[in-house]
Amino acid sequence: MANHKSALKRIRSNEAKRLRNRYQHRTTRNAIKKLRDLTSKKEAEALYPAVISMIDKLAKRNVIHDNKAANLKSKLAKHVAAL
Repeated sequence: MANHKSALKRIRSNEAKRLRNRYQHRTTRNAIKKLRDLTSKKEAEALYPAVISMIDKLAKRNVIHDNKAANLKSKLAKHVAAL
């Protein structure tokens, strides 16, 4: 167990950040699945910018790697265009 006050605070803040990252990552994955399941081009084009924004935020905060974000965005763009 940590012996310093600052180490205890770091443990608390790390746990809070971990939970926030998990929530945002899970929410983004669900949004991606929802976008992939859509069959209407109009609905997909409406949801697409929100999903891209979520992916960019995850990459900015280093929850996912920049290249993974780019790959996801590329595949989703192709999916929406193909509808």
